[in-house]
Amino acid sequence: MTTTHPTATPQANATGIPWKKVLLWSAIALTVIFSLGPPMWELLTSIKTNSAITADSVVYFPSLDQFTVEHYVQLFQRNQFHIYIFNSALVAIVSTVLCLGIGSPAAYALARLRIPGEQIVLACVLVVTLFPYILLFLGLLDLVRALGLANNYLALIIPYTAINMPLTILVMRSFFQQLPKDLEDSAKIDGYNTVQMLWQIVLPMTLPALVTTGILAFIFAWNEYIFALTFITRESMKTIPVAAAQLGGTTLFEVPYGPLAAATVIGTLPLVLLVLFFQRKIVQGLTAGSVKG
Repeated sequence: MTTTHPTATPQANATGIPWKKVLLWSAIALTVIFSLGPPMWELLTSIKTNSAITADSVVYFPSLDQFTVEHYVQLFQRNQFHIYIFNSALVAIVSTVLCLGIGSPAAYALARLRIPGEQIVLACVLVVTLFPYILLFLGLLDLVRALGLANNYLALIIPYTAINMPLTILVMRSFFQQLPKDLEDSAKIDGYNTVQMLWQIVLPMTLPALVTTGILAFIFAWNEYIFALTFITRESMKTIPVAAAQLGGTTLFEVPYGPLAAATVIGTLPLVLLVLFFQRKIVQGLTAGSVKG
């Protein structure tokens, strides 16, 4: 009669240290530190006094006597930063809404209708997404001058909408193609016309894609600098990136590190909150668009 011996459970190594887990968590910790290092440094700089910022011995974490909110107060009292926040929000929100409002029906048409030359249209859209937008600068500058759009919000809204349109069309088209055609046929039988079906049935099912593309378009419009610097020269219409870059110190040779850091934090905070609030929808939009079936 033969007896079987239980198989010995394999150990991570002779010492019992799970090196794979140690390496994994070490890599995660380094990635987090590398990613959060610059934003945390900006935040700490924005709440330090000028003496702590310029001290020879680097002050990493300010003590109570080195803590101040004067840089934020200075931004809103002396530099009227709330006006720049309003300008950035207006341009970004309007361009994002226009981009989704125009790009979604176009994507639906390319996904469902048999349009002559459809592949050529898609190829052109794809090429435009790969085209560096900065190369459009001179042509747009001539158009702004010819149309008299200088110092007008439309000088930023129209280019931002056009630049983000190809990405919106490509992403939304892939989502529309994944929706079952039977759902639209049933809606037509129930008496829905094309506009009602698109607005009440199809678009709510593509909410993750709308959120993902909308946030990408919003971030681009919020952070864009070159067009905002050139097309808008009126002080009361400048956006946050331009206003932050043009912050000056009390003297010509002084660099206002504190106000610059505070402006960076204020300019970044809305984007962070936006991404955190729509985090689930963004993940769904990025993953669902790449899996079929």
